[in-house]
Amino acid sequence: MKKVGLYFGTFNPIHNGHIALGNYFIKYTDLDEIQFVVSPQNPFKKDQEILAEQHRLEMVRLALEKIPHFNYSDVEFSLPKPSYTIDTLKQLKKKGPEVSFVVLMGEDNLAYFDQWKEYKSILELVDLYVYPREHQNTIPKSLLNHPKIQLVPAPKLDFASQNIRKILHEGGAIKSMIPASIVDYLEENKFYQ
Repeated sequence: MKKVGLYFGTFNPIHNGHIALGNYFIKYTDLDEIQFVVSPQNPFKKDQEILAEQHRLEMVRLALEKIPHFNYSDVEFSLPKPSYTIDTLKQLKKKGPEVSFVVLMGEDNLAYFDQWKEYKSILELVDLYVYPREHQNTIPKSLLNHPKIQLVPAPKLDFASQNIRKILHEGGAIKSMIPASIVDYLEENKFYQ
């Protein structure tokens, strides 16, 4: 059975940290593919400057087009907004019943995973592979010791879309932080300036 890691994000914009993390999961875990799921609206990110979903999807497509084992999905674009992981998983399971899905998640999200819509149902459908992320919250012991949650010792990557947007607002250089095709796309469209 094909095992696909679902990497959810607003990808506002996608950056080298996202790609490096995806590469880590392909190289060091049992995943066959990473699917970057572009979220039109994250229920926990209400007040951020978010580009239109089609632009973020196009940047993800451009960034991933030559990388083996990487794919992208706009499955959430046709679901009610905001996007809830449980609804997306049910939709993906319907489309690909022969696929074993794993949700990739940062520790910062695991700290409040028990507040997600139907989080227990999510754990019935999929495993979680959790990577290190800076956070101040305590992760509930019930989640740390859960048989469906695996902590993966991926490197902590010091990239954040928020920082990239800030640098762009200030007219700084971001070429080392995002794929070249995305630099061109952002410059052509004058995004985040």
